[in-house]
Amino acid sequence: MTSNLLLVQEEQRNAYAQILAVLGVAFGPFSVGLSKGYTSPALASMQAAPLTTNNTTTASTTPGLLQISDQEGSWIASLSLLGALFGGLLSSQVLKGGRKTWLLMLSLPFSGAWCLTVFATSVRMIYFSAFLAGICSALINIISQIYISEISRPELRGRLSACLKIFSHVGMMVSFLLGAWLDWRQLALVCASAPLMLLVTIQYTPETPSYLVYSGQLDRAAKSLIWLKGEDTDVSFELETLETNIRLMKEQGTGCKSVILPQLVKPVILTSVLMFFNRFSGAMAFNFYAVNIFSQVFGDFNPHLVAVVTASVQLVASTASGVLADKMGRKPLLISSGFIMAATLTGFGLYIYLNRGTTTGAMDILPLLLILVFECSCSVGIQPISWLMVGELFPLEYRAAGSSLTTSISYAFAFFGVKTFVDLKESLDLFGTFWTYAGICALGCVYSGIFLPETREKPLHEMEVRMECLGSKESA
Repeated sequence: MTSNLLLVQEEQRNAYAQILAVLGVAFGPFSVGLSKGYTSPALASMQAAPLTTNNTTTASTTPGLLQISDQEGSWIASLSLLGALFGGLLSSQVLKGGRKTWLLMLSLPFSGAWCLTVFATSVRMIYFSAFLAGICSALINIISQIYISEISRPELRGRLSACLKIFSHVGMMVSFLLGAWLDWRQLALVCASAPLMLLVTIQYTPETPSYLVYSGQLDRAAKSLIWLKGEDTDVSFELETLETNIRLMKEQGTGCKSVILPQLVKPVILTSVLMFFNRFSGAMAFNFYAVNIFSQVFGDFNPHLVAVVTASVQLVASTASGVLADKMGRKPLLISSGFIMAATLTGFGLYIYLNRGTTTGAMDILPLLLILVFECSCSVGIQPISWLMVGELFPLEYRAAGSSLTTSISYAFAFFGVKTFVDLKESLDLFGTFWTYAGICALGCVYSGIFLPETREKPLHEMEVRMECLGSKESA
């Protein structure tokens, strides 16, 4: 009885340390969330009707006002994702320098990119700053995800990884909320301040043990494990397990090319296809064009207020995603949430079709409920789980390269998803666009059920005690 109590207390101490480490990187995804939520209110601010006095338009002379077209707005929204694509390609090299180190180094250029937006005098300057911010966002996203995957226990990994989406949703909600009162320059200044907080908080967290062992820094790896597990914990067995499995992975990587196909190519394909369904589910449209969409659909509801409400629902739902992923499993959650997303988007498109040309506001509550159910399902299911699987499916030897490639592919999908929304709306109308997204969600359910493996409570590859390795030692 006493030994069980001590074990529970030790596990609680371990959990507290890992939660503190997550909080140390929290301002990274929070900054990314601010960036994600910036576009919707900023575009509404930039596309506001120009001031007119004495028959003279003052859009070009008013400091806060910059008149843009719909196509220019789509480029502003999507160029950050194009930058994120390049950020994903760079991440495999960046990860070689350490997880914590690069989170520190990225905070300053990320803040600087937003400062360019604050002082922008042309649309081209905003294009460039959006592209640069996108590079930093992608790098921070992937490094944070890998960091959490490597420092957390298997039974906590889903919940701790979900914290990244929670902080991201908080950032997006803050952008939507402040965007109702601030113009696009003032909101960009808020976005510039958040990465500076990351610069401070990340200094108090350790580097991941996996990276330190992989780079040969065994003393630092032991200290990192002690920080995460507790000063009274014997970490010698875990350290030896890490050393053994990482050494075996390196030997496999250099001595047997056939290992590369199943260990790298297969996870890349699985996660990339999942990312396609994530990016073309309709969530990107709601995130980047929320105010514009809601202005066309709702008659009485304030579109900024609706955007804040949807972001709040995403936040609440994301708090449950980690628990549900660990309790239900990844596949059942993906399938059930995808089915609900397809149904709600079909209903949303039908409402727009039946009420096209009229925005009386009498039935505003119906599309609002459909949107909220969609956002809830998306935030519980495919959005967090797709990124969680990027951290889970790749073994350490290929995690940097595989995660980099998958992230780049994901942001390529995101770029086309955001950029083509305006084109789809012009070709299929708004209702046809959301029916298209509904069909994609339905296909995602089929894919998740047939092809994706279940990773619930499975330890990462480098932490497994491999029976075949022990057997080979005994036979030797």
